Amino acid sequence: MSLSRALALSTLLLCGPAQAGLDAQGRQEVDALLAFVEHSGCLFIRNGSEHQPADARRHLQKKLDYLQDKGLIDSPEDFIARAASESSMSGEPYRVNCQGRLQPSAGWLNAELNRLRQAR
Repeated sequence: MSLSRALALSTLLLCGPAQAGLDAQGRQEVDALLAFVEHSGCLFIRNGSEHQPADARRHLQKKLDYLQDKGLIDSPEDFIARAASESSMSGEPYRVNCQGRLQPSAGWLNAELNRLRQAR
């Protein structure tokens, strides 16, 4: 085995596969989900406190940016599962209150993602 091939193989083994990140369509879908949160009129509940939609969007954007920097978001589903479903501090699930109807944020956002994809 050549030295360059051995170095490439050892780098791959040490670092693992490169993360692809969001492609253009994935980025567009995540942006649409963030806009959906902001304009939903629903209160976002995290760690027992209700947050206005614009504050919820800012919080989710911060988590998204952090996770993308770590190479942990490759799809809108990753965004929902890793950033928008539960508190990374307490592990408590996020919920939304839409006109008095409480529901887990993960289901709410996955339903919106499905709606967006069907509308295409």
